[in-house]
Amino acid sequence: MVRSSFGHVRDLPKSKMGIDIEHGFEPKYLIPAKAKPVIKELKEAAAKSDKIILATDEDREGEAISWHLVEALGIKDKKPTERIVFHEITKSAIEKALQNPRAIDYNLVDAQQARRILDRLVGYELSPFLWKKIRYGLSAGRVQSVALRLVVEREREIEKFIKQEYWTIEADLSKKNDSASGGKKIRTRLIKICDTSLDKLDIKNQAEAEKILNDLSGAEYKISQITKKETHRNPSPPFTTSTMQQEASRKFGMSAKQTMLLAQQLYETGHITYMRTDSLNLAEFALKQAQEVVISSYGKEYSLDQPRHYSNKSKGAQEAHEAIRPTDLNQKPEILKSALDPRQFKLYELIWKRTIASQMKPAIMDQTAVDITAEVQDSKSGNFVFRANGQTIKFDGFIRAYTEGHDEKEEEESESTLPDLSEGEILNLIELLKLQHFTEPPPRYTDATLIKILEAHGVGRPSTYAPTLATIQERDYVEKIDRRYFKPTEIGILVTDMLVDNFPQIVDIDFTSHIEEQFDDIAEGKIKWEPVIEEFYTPFKKNLDEKMESVDKLTETSDTPCPHCSKMMIIKFGRSGKFLACPDPESKVTQPLPEEAAKIKELEGKTKDELCPLCGKQMQVKRGRFGYFLGCSDYPKCKGIAKIFNKTGFKCPNCLALRSLGEGGSTGDLVERKSRGRGKIFYGCSRFPDCNFLTNKKPESQEELDRLYIEWKENPPKPRVKKTKKVSETEEQQS
Repeated sequence: MVRSSFGHVRDLPKSKMGIDIEHGFEPKYLIPAKAKPVIKELKEAAAKSDKIILATDEDREGEAISWHLVEALGIKDKKPTERIVFHEITKSAIEKALQNPRAIDYNLVDAQQARRILDRLVGYELSPFLWKKIRYGLSAGRVQSVALRLVVEREREIEKFIKQEYWTIEADLSKKNDSASGGKKIRTRLIKICDTSLDKLDIKNQAEAEKILNDLSGAEYKISQITKKETHRNPSPPFTTSTMQQEASRKFGMSAKQTMLLAQQLYETGHITYMRTDSLNLAEFALKQAQEVVISSYGKEYSLDQPRHYSNKSKGAQEAHEAIRPTDLNQKPEILKSALDPRQFKLYELIWKRTIASQMKPAIMDQTAVDITAEVQDSKSGNFVFRANGQTIKFDGFIRAYTEGHDEKEEEESESTLPDLSEGEILNLIELLKLQHFTEPPPRYTDATLIKILEAHGVGRPSTYAPTLATIQERDYVEKIDRRYFKPTEIGILVTDMLVDNFPQIVDIDFTSHIEEQFDDIAEGKIKWEPVIEEFYTPFKKNLDEKMESVDKLTETSDTPCPHCSKMMIIKFGRSGKFLACPDPESKVTQPLPEEAAKIKELEGKTKDELCPLCGKQMQVKRGRFGYFLGCSDYPKCKGIAKIFNKTGFKCPNCLALRSLGEGGSTGDLVERKSRGRGKIFYGCSRFPDCNFLTNKKPESQEELDRLYIEWKENPPKPRVKKTKKVSETEEQQS
């Protein structure tokens, strides 16, 4: 019989530390309530079995789950127990694993325990410090705080950045009397004046640019040098966890969490290999199959003579199994398209193409650089040199299947296909251009770039990237701009500054990397886990106790007198943001900040006629974690709430039409709404989902609204099918 444990069956308690610090940091595990029915079922199944085979994931977390199962079921030394591992859910892989059982690897278990215990010590000891010094409900974490610090420091770089103006001079040229080239325009850029190369910022303003244009008046443009070289471009290696998350972010805008959920689904349905890995290796049979698929799909000229092997240069790479690949490369994306949902298909296609491309021949490019001298007679400025760059794909190689995305658009000289040119040839001037530019600040981090820098410094492991990025968003430490770029919130900046000032090691990227290396050494059996925890905890605890006494609570004094004691009120931090409080510790008098009070007053004017949908009483403007909303004035007796909409001034035409027919209830307002996906603005009924009228255009008149309503009636939106979500073992254990 086969049974599932549904993730972790034992864990540290949530209500207390659960670690005996005085006795070697011994953890006190318990069986969570949700796991007790599972354990009961598994105990009954184990009692009827002659042998127990543990087949959890093959990383440290999976190894620990196997050990916890043995302990929770009480089968140690009572039942023959074997541990098997496989990196793909296919018949052949499972049969091979069953033929090669092993014992539980207690070094991996100890490495997982060390991480869990250290993270618990940091979280449960440091979080109360933040509660006392900033506000209740905050948290700190060994990896999350480093990730947050990176986001905060990048934001400060952006704030300090001073943009600089610079100009470029470009010339559009063409061949003389050459109908064969069709008068093709050749775009060139000025790179040298009188044998002095121009740096990016050398032309500082418009006056300097115009002077150069004046100096170029009447110039003759002659090709002085043509440089050609053949370059070879190799494909990227097959995916690891981090590179898959990065590429899905670049190409599809997927978060790391979304990517891992989809990868888990593809793994559980047997389509891809295990998705938490640092390895770049591919199994020999996969390499052979890749060669066959390349030949059949693209031709023998794209196939390698020998398989290409990759070495991992990532700091701290471990977990020696395969890279992420399709379990069967013959399952081409188009074959599985109907069996997968659109997002699963996108990710599978990405993995398939990346794997295939890694075993294809390099792309061969012909790169050409053409230098054109602009000779000006009687010029005191000397000659000017322009350059045109061209690139021709001589053999597309792996590009036929796949090309890797880029994190940010790099500023570089444009490359295009150039006509046949020869040295000494005179070209026609079509147009001289002076173009203004400004330097740009460093970009904010995305899922891709934040994971990339964490991995480069050895912070975190394949299983931690997605939860780390999700945590700093769920804690409201960061927000996403344009659904892509991480920007720290005010509370995120305050938490980072507090930790940097008082616990610099916790948020030091090199120190965190060192801890990860020690976990690796524990996993390899080089060191024991207890001394690692002791070495960290002793100075940490001493510093924590000192800071708890010496650091003052983070408050600011406002300019608003308190209605209770007339002293200036202090600014405190709550779950919904800043608020004013009486400086008297015994007083409970609070009120919103002046700017917030003004906003509330403005919203009260807009919503003065709104009534509670539950009891009909007057609604009040309130502020919550996610912004302003309407709450019943009879709270807490009545808990009616409603959104605050931007009204267009029109009533919903669908509601009015239904009422005229004696159908429907109240009449909704036409309000501004945002789509959940990209936040696109549209206009719909305030009674949604009871009324589903919507339009993408804001009506300017009743006549226009009537026309939009007729169009909507003639082309009603298709109903959305709600998909059920399968909860995987990994989701269960990470929730």
